[in-house]
Amino acid sequence: MLSARMGRVHIPGRVWQTFRIMPVLFVAAFLALIAPLPAAAQALEALEREIVTLFERAAPSVVSIAVPRGAARQGRGPQFEAAGSGVVWDREGHIVTNAHVLEGVFEGRSADAIFDGARRFSARVVGMAPEYDLAVIRVDGPVGELRPIERGSARGLRVGQIVFAIGNPFGLDRSLSQGIVSALDRRLPTAAGREVAGAIQTDAAINPGNSGGPLLDARGRMIGVNTAIFSRSGQSAGVGFAVPMEVVERVVPGLIRDGRIPRAGIGVVIAAEDEAARLGAEGAVVVQVAPNTPAARAGLRPFDRENARLGDVILAIDGRAVRTVPDLSDAFERAGIGNRATLDVIRDGRRMLLAVDIVDLNPPGPMIPRGGPARP
Repeated sequence: MLSARMGRVHIPGRVWQTFRIMPVLFVAAFLALIAPLPAAAQALEALEREIVTLFERAAPSVVSIAVPRGAARQGRGPQFEAAGSGVVWDREGHIVTNAHVLEGVFEGRSADAIFDGARRFSARVVGMAPEYDLAVIRVDGPVGELRPIERGSARGLRVGQIVFAIGNPFGLDRSLSQGIVSALDRRLPTAAGREVAGAIQTDAAINPGNSGGPLLDARGRMIGVNTAIFSRSGQSAGVGFAVPMEVVERVVPGLIRDGRIPRAGIGVVIAAEDEAARLGAEGAVVVQVAPNTPAARAGLRPFDRENARLGDVILAIDGRAVRTVPDLSDAFERAGIGNRATLDVIRDGRRMLLAVDIVDLNPPGPMIPRGGPARP
């Protein structure tokens, strides 16, 4: 308490002591502000700087892709709708995305590639590989300004490694999410009825619109193309998948060069696993044989639906047991186009061996995304 006595101010001793130490407290507070942060805080700040740098380096290589939906209006072109993401592959204007992002866009038609959420360029379809859910488009624009993504490798990845996804979820351009490698060597079904082997599973948030964008390692290198999520709601549930870089590196050059990739097969359609189980068959049940194919020339017999009678059931190819479309596809790829494979077949209760030529079932021609049953 302060009190006035004989014209002077009396300051109690305790208050006076407080005033005396205030300069010391001020100096201590100032020094605390300029002093180095604790080691843990410094580490966090360094990690944040690395993530910011990673994003700033990789984001310019990621585009949003819009595709035509619906008919053109009077006096105007078709309406475009955001469909997914893409990655700048090279300085010639090639952009890699998912085949399903370009659903309904055929050869000769165009999509739009949107950079920075603002700059919009028309892009034509160069090639599609639905069996790998990969496609390539090429922009008609200032290709010299493009920044190709830095490519890495999925080889040597380990569960638990940090990964990042950049894309355009729900049309929100260049969104970054972080997660880990949750599992490796997953088998990823595609719309073409085949499977991509070696798919990367991650818990990084992947939502509609992320498809076709890059999955990056901790150094910002692309190690895969984000392609699918497992979710009952259609939104991220922490289970996303990416086509591994080794598959991308194998498929994309062929799409750029030829607009297609070879597809080994013999020309048969086989039953789904559950249908084969209902029929009591232990193998790949042949339900259709395409005319003028190696399967037809080898005499393979399809299921007789009129009489509900089994035809041929393929048990093995070159000694390897098969049951599903992916099993057959893998076997034909191993045998190789231009070579001959030996089919172990059961017909009317008797086993026999048939020699069948392996051919390319994806001949040159218009690129039309396949639907319906797959024909290996």
